[in-house]
Amino acid sequence: MNNTPTLTLPLEGEGKGGDRKIEKGRKEVNMVEKKKIFTPVSEKEITRAIVDGFARQFIEYVESDCLIIGGGPSGLMVGRDIALKGVKTLIVERNNYIGGGFWIGGYLMNKVTVREPGQKVLEELGIPYEKAVKGLYVADGPHACSKLIAAACDAGVKFANMTIFDDVVLREGNRVCGAVVNWTPVQALPREITCVDPIALETKFVVDSTGHDACVVRKLEERGILKTAGFGGMWVEQSEDLVVEHTGEAHPGLIVTGMAVATTYGLPRMGPTFGAMLLSGRKGAQVILEKMKKK
Repeated sequence: MNNTPTLTLPLEGEGKGGDRKIEKGRKEVNMVEKKKIFTPVSEKEITRAIVDGFARQFIEYVESDCLIIGGGPSGLMVGRDIALKGVKTLIVERNNYIGGGFWIGGYLMNKVTVREPGQKVLEELGIPYEKAVKGLYVADGPHACSKLIAAACDAGVKFANMTIFDDVVLREGNRVCGAVVNWTPVQALPREITCVDPIALETKFVVDSTGHDACVVRKLEERGILKTAGFGGMWVEQSEDLVVEHTGEAHPGLIVTGMAVATTYGLPRMGPTFGAMLLSGRKGAQVILEKMKKK
């Protein structure tokens, strides 16, 4: 026998105004309040949570052990490796997204290549790859980039994205001790309303991982503190080795990694291959850790 409550609709002409006859069981079911999926939270509470969370973190990281300018693959590798050793690290990135060109490889195609021994870093991060030819390996850009970002986050790196580098903080002997930053959208505002002063972040070491732009190094060059050579034409086999070899402290307090190294020292560009970006970042981290030991 089926005891399931049923809904009976009136036949044409039955009841006034087409009233429905609903069984008692159905009425009781309809009167039960529907259970909500999410906990009730108001808009003001959401806004407070965002502002409070951001403000507390930003206040804490106004002073850090290492401030990395540029959230591409070399900057992420530096951050991940030093943060794993307990170094308080903040990455400043001018874009909304982190990862630089590591998402897509070359020519808007989302496959990234690394030459041996760069694939060892892919293995370490749990990034799948396949062999293309002897000594050359291919991975999915989105998978590789997201894994590297997650590894940096898991290590304890914090980020200030949509934040653009504006200038350096200098101390005795022109040692680099921090960076002047502003919101990225400020530079897109009309000139007559862009009177928005930047703010400063202090640190023990600044890393220039801004790619070919070499933004931090260029700022020192503007002041006549050092001289850059500009990067040369593409020569992959020369460039990758040279970038890793030249990675290090270009000026007191300033470590240069990735393609910023090529711009600083006049090295060939390497094109859409990322092994040197990863290993340059790792070497930059080693330089920082060694210098911190001596302090």
